[in-house]
Parts: sequence; structure tokens; C-alpha cells
Amino acid sequence: MPNVLVLPGDGIGKEITPEAVKVLEAVLKGRSTSLNFEYGLIGGAAIDEVGKALPDATLAAAQAADAILLGAVGGPKWETLPAQERPELGGLLKIRKALSLYANIRPVKMSPMLVDASTLRPEVVKDVDLVVLRELTGGLYFGEKGRKTNPTSAYDILIYTEEEIRRIVELGFQMAVKRTGRLCSVDKANVLESSRLWREITVEIAKDYPGVDLTHMYVDNAAMQLVLRPNQFDVIVTENMFGDILTDLASMLGGSIGLVPSASLNGKKGLYEPSHGSAPDIAGKNIANPLATILSGALMLRYSFDLEEEAQMIEQAVEAVLAEGYRTPDLAKPGDKVLGTREMGNAIVEALVRN
Repeated sequence: MPNVLVLPGDGIGKEITPEAVKVLEAVLKGRSTSLNFEYGLIGGAAIDEVGKALPDATLAAAQAADAILLGAVGGPKWETLPAQERPELGGLLKIRKALSLYANIRPVKMSPMLVDASTLRPEVVKDVDLVVLRELTGGLYFGEKGRKTNPTSAYDILIYTEEEIRRIVELGFQMAVKRTGRLCSVDKANVLESSRLWREITVEIAKDYPGVDLTHMYVDNAAMQLVLRPNQFDVIVTENMFGDILTDLASMLGGSIGLVPSASLNGKKGLYEPSHGSAPDIAGKNIANPLATILSGALMLRYSFDLEEEAQMIEQAVEAVLAEGYRTPDLAKPGDKVLGTREMGNAIVEALVRN
């Protein structure tokens, strides 16, 4: 039986992960594949419990697991710690690096029921269906960093190797082949040497994929185009920091970051988490949106366990519940039927049973 390590983390992570587990158990009930769920500590919760954001026991369990389901990490409580010890750098980034989870996949698809939830005009967002593929273990976040005195200054070094670029760009082309055959590589090649290397390697790889329409775009223009005409994009591939920014921007095209799942992969091994943070201001109130975490569970079934039918069942159940007018508070408008975190999870389970 495949093992899934569940890391609730901090803030609303402790509320949304149980809903995803509940849905995963429901969709697999009576089927040939079932999952064994184990639990561990990460982030601020781990710091409070054992003194470090990524305990050795958690890392060992993650290395042994077939997949990891993560809630969210971080919060103001731990912001005074040195950067390397905080939940984000010492926990989340560290586990990504340790497991070589180099490919972060964030799909953004507009649900017809939520067109009005976006802050952009309906005609701009109604046909949005794109994927942002972000390189996750290289670049500025993992380069040498520090401070100097006399005069006081700070530095962060951005390094990318050919191997790191090649493997993420190859995956981008492979994804584009399976979708509509359009790949946009986002860089800053007019300024950064690392981006010039990125573009050179991308152009070279493109020769092996003559059926894919490759375009290049500077990151500042890409941000503008995502708001101006998002339906021009199919697959976007980019480096770590640019991807971090663009994925949050793209998530709002669908109305709420609470809807956007993500998968961080190295082959079949994957860590699955919502794109949002720990939202400590709403933690414990049963109002957090669990749908991004539930949809991350669907990505887990698809990418780690090859259970495409079951993944689609979860996605269709989410669509069905939204079509019935149910919303969590972040999506609700007058006339909607508002559900709490647990109640939304129950509604998805009920939709699975009905279908």
C-alpha cells in the first residue's frame, strides 16, 4: 500500500489537510488502490515542538514516502528567527531541496461558475486554462547570501547550471506536447546572464520539439500579459523567483488563490500543497478554503500514482459543488451558499458519492 506523509504545518494547514485526506479516502473507497497516511511535523509547529523547522524524523519519513501532502508553513510568530531557521527556508525550501523536487506545477483553469469571482472582466478570464512550470531547487533562493559591513550591504547570488535548466525546460516541452503545443519561456535575458544561458538552452531543446510553438517573454512583460490577455498562454516555464511571483499573480485569474493546487515533482516522487500560505489571521475559524488542498490531492493521484480517473473524479466533484452555488467565504457573493472548511470538505465527499 503506498504511503503518503501528511505535513499539516502551520496556521490553516491544520484545517485544510484533513479535508484533502477525507476526500482522498472517499474517492478510493472500494477501489483497488488505497493509501496509508502517516503524519509529521514541519515549519513553525516543528520549531515549537522539537526546535527545528525540518526535523530529521520528518525528512526520513518524507524520503521513505511515496508522496507528501503539505498544508502551509510560516507566520509572524517565527519571523524574528534567522532566515535559515524560519519555517519557509528551514522547512519548506529545505525539504524541496533534500528531495530534489525541481519541478513545480501550478495549473490555473477558470471554472465557469467563478468567472464573476475574478477581479478582472469576465471576457478577459473566461477562457483561462494554463500551467506555470517553475524551477524549484535552483536560482536566487538557494544561492549564497549574506551581509557585509563598512559600508553595510547585502547580497544574494543567482546561479543556474545547465543541468538544472535543461531538465525543467524539457519537462515544459513535454507538457506542451500533451496540451495545445504552446510553450512560453519567461526570463530576463536583456539583463541577467543566467537568463541568457536559460534562453540559449531552451532554443537548443526546441529543435527536438518541432511541433511546439516556442515563444520567449521577459518576466515584467509576462506579468503584464497575464493580466492583459491571459488566454494567450498554455504552458509557461520559468526560473524559481520569477515563477514564485507569476504563479501567485496567475492564481488570482481564477478568483482566489484558495483554488490553486500545486505539485512539486522529481519523477513520480512529489510534494503536493496549496499555492497559498498559512493565513494565521483566519486560522482556527473554520473559514479557510480547502479546495486548493483537495485539488492538490487530485494532482497526487495523477502524477504520483497514475490514478487519472480518480483524479478527474475529485476535480469533477469540486466543479459540481461550485455549480450548486456553494462557496467558502473567500469566494462568496450575495446569494451564494456559504460553507465552512469542514462543511466544504463534506460537500465534496457527498458529490463523489452521488456521482
